[in-house]
Parts: sequence; C-alpha cells; structure tokens
Amino acid sequence: MKYNLDNGTVICKHMKRRLIAIVLIFAALAGSSLKAQDTLQTLSLSVDQAVAYALEHNRNVAAARYDMLASEKGVWEAIAAGLPSLEGSVSMTNNLIIPVMIFNGMSFKVGTDYEYSNGVSASTTVFNAPYLVGIQTAKLARSMTAKGVTQKEEDTRESVMTTYYLILVSHMTLDVLDKNIANLGEILASTRAMFSVGMAEATDVDQMQSSLTTLRNTRSSMERALEVNYNVLRFLLGLGSGSRIELSDSLESIVARVHIESMLDDSFNLQENINYQMVEDQVKLSELSLKGAKSAVLPSLGAAWSYSRSGRGDAIESLAFANGSYVALQLRVPIFASGLRHTSIQKAKIELEKANNTKMMVSDQLLIQEKQLRYNLVSANEQYVSQKENIEIAGRVLESYENKYNQGMASSLDLTQANNSYLTAQNNYIQALMNLLQTKVAFDKLMNKL
Repeated sequence: MKYNLDNGTVICKHMKRRLIAIVLIFAALAGSSLKAQDTLQTLSLSVDQAVAYALEHNRNVAAARYDMLASEKGVWEAIAAGLPSLEGSVSMTNNLIIPVMIFNGMSFKVGTDYEYSNGVSASTTVFNAPYLVGIQTAKLARSMTAKGVTQKEEDTRESVMTTYYLILVSHMTLDVLDKNIANLGEILASTRAMFSVGMAEATDVDQMQSSLTTLRNTRSSMERALEVNYNVLRFLLGLGSGSRIELSDSLESIVARVHIESMLDDSFNLQENINYQMVEDQVKLSELSLKGAKSAVLPSLGAAWSYSRSGRGDAIESLAFANGSYVALQLRVPIFASGLRHTSIQKAKIELEKANNTKMMVSDQLLIQEKQLRYNLVSANEQYVSQKENIEIAGRVLESYENKYNQGMASSLDLTQANNSYLTAQNNYIQALMNLLQTKVAFDKLMNKL
C-alpha cells in the first residue's frame, strides 16, 4: 500500500507540473494575442496629417523619388564617361604550334614558344562636343525627375484630400439616411396603427413600406461605397488592407477654413505651375537634342599614354624582355556621313518646334483653366449657401406635414412627398458641399497652394 500511495503521489506531482505548464502556455498565448491587438491600433488622422503621412509612405511618390536618385547617378555616369581612365593588362601565351619559314632550303621558326607582356595605359577626352552636351542633358534629366517628384506629390495631395472628403460626405449621407429611415419607420408604424382602426388605406401602408425599403437599399449601397473609399485611402497612405483609419476632421471644420474671397484675390503665376515647368523643361531637352545633333559634325580630340613590358623565349625562365611606351593625341574629324547628320539636325529642329507648340498649348490651357476654376469656385459657393438654406426650408415643410398627418389633415402621399423633398434637399446639400471642396482642391492645385 505504501508503494501505491507513493506512486500516486508521484503521478499527482507530474500532473501538477503539466497543468502548470499548460497554464503558462495559455497565458503566454493570451499575452501575445493582447500584444497583437495592441499593435493593431486605429490611425487617427486629420486631413493635413493624412496628406503628410501619404507623402512619406505612398508607393507612387516613393517610385518617383527612386527615379530622382537614379537620375542623380546618371549625371555622374555621364561625367565619368569623359574623365581619364587607367587600365592594366597582363598576358602569358604558350604557342603550341609555331609557324616555320623556309629560306634557301633552310627552315626557321617565326616566333618563340612563350610570349609574356604586361602594361598600363591611360586615356582621356580633351574635347568632345557630344560629351559636353550629354552632361547638360543628364543634368536637365535630373531636374525633370525632381519636378516629377513634385508633380507626383501634388497629385497625391489632391487624391488624399478628395478621398478624405468623400469619406466624410459618405458618413454624413449615412447619418441622413439613418434619420430618414428612423423617421419613415415611425410613420410606417403610425400608418399601420391607423390602418388597423380604419383611418388609413392599405395603399398608404404599402407606399410607406416601399419608400422605407428603397432607403434601406440605398444605405446598403452607400456602406459599400464607403468601404471602397476607405480602401482607396489606405492605398494612398501606403497602408495594408486590414489597417483601421479614423478621420479626426469634420466637414464643418474643413468648410470653415474655406475663404472664397481671399482665394479669388490670389493672382495666377504661370511660371510656378508644375505642369508648365515640365513642358518648359521639355523645350530645353529638345534644344539640347538639336545642340547634340549639331555637335556631331565637330572634331573631337583625345589623348592616350601607354607603357608596356614584353618578353619572348623558348623557355619561361629565359625570356628576353623589352620595354615600350608612347604618348598620343587622337584627332577625329567627321567628313562625310551620307547626309545622316544633316537629317538628324533637321529632325531635331522639328522636335524643338513641336515642343514649343506644346508649351504654348499648355500655357493657353492653364490660363483658360484658371478662369474656369474661378467661375466654378464662385458658383460652387453660391450653390452651397443656397442648398444649405433649402434644407432648413424643406425641414420646416416636412415638420408641418407630419403635424397635419397626425391630425388627419394630410394624406400619407403628401407626407411621403414632403419626406422625399427633404431627403432630396439633404442630398443636394451634400453634393454642393462636396463640389465646393473638390473645386477648392482643384483651384489650390492650379495656384500651387496645396
């Protein structure tokens, strides 16, 4: 018995240890789960913070910056192509079959069994017009890619702000729909009660039910559109699909910062517009292309220096060595190229004319766009103010019809129409609000104010 008791005690101790181990494992798993939940925090951003975050993490902006870094290396690559270069060489040859020459009946070997040489040589460009034009082109390409980064940043700002506003407007639309659904639900319940006592018709109930179903379907569609907008914002911010975003700005606070009068007072400077700067650089690039085509007919001058040591013999240990060295100037003068250079020059001239024409076209477009956006800004502001007043009027009309309906002085059709008018006024207000914000973003982008 004592043995069995001791054995049982041992078994209990083992079970106790296993139980403690299991508890510790679950505690560790629970801790890691809580830690994972802690790391998945909601990113709360104002519209300005969202823009700043996107400029740091957006993939397209990052790609443009990589292009700029590559173009900087391209400048040094173009410069290094004409700088002095130094090369060393070593060669060891074992002639397996040596040619034999026969002279006066006697044969002579032409060469030796082994040949060895080593040397060092240097070369540089003294003058080469296409090389100089190439450096200028590389520097201009670097400048253009830097402007490309600026342009991509402006596009990203515009996209982030527009998407941010769309999400806020979608939330506002959902709130409007929720209130209308709740209101129609109460009216439907009241109509059913009135129908049960013979004070309303079945068509009144059906009409209310149909309107309520339509609103609920609209709400479901809006929820799906809202999620799409959130996914667009996640992409613009460089976030994963599971990231949670909370918008800390409200539409009221954003609209309060819109000052139409001060915006309209700003003058448009064409030279500051990034699109105009890009076409100006394209003209400069065409000018360099023409300059490069013309420089191809100019002479080029290079310099070279070499030192070598060579040895020959029938055995490696008995090679006979000799030294050699030279300095040279190399002048190359283009003489005839079957009209190729002339054709290249004429083609470059046409491309330059084309680039200048594009520059004038973009200039005209931007000036017209500036006038149109000023008109749109004024019109959008007027529509916003007007639709805001219409909501108040439609709200008072709806309240009046609700009172009349409850008193039996208005039909369900009248009440439904008043509710639909109020919903239409709210939708028109939301659209006018979004149009005002989008027009402001477009105007600020044109004016280089984003």
